[in-house]
Amino acid sequence: MPDLKAQFEDAVANSKSLSERPDNSTLLKIYALYKQATVGDNTEKKPGFSDMVGRAKWEAWAGFKGTEQTAAMEQYIALIESLR
Repeated sequence: MPDLKAQFEDAVANSKSLSERPDNSTLLKIYALYKQATVGDNTEKKPGFSDMVGRAKWEAWAGFKGTEQTAAMEQYIALIESLR
């Protein structure tokens, strides 16, 4: 696990310096995988219809419900590597 955590932290750092900005759906996936990897399943209250950005983020994160945190870290690392 320590190696995975270090790789994850490197991927988080690399995500801030990608050569080009990913599209919105990819950004939502990056956000959702990060939250799933660091917090676990989404237990927050779903934002209302007026908060479209918050709602999109909530739904993206909720889409990974049940995914183990280590699996989410691995998917996050792979996604960031594919974008470099």
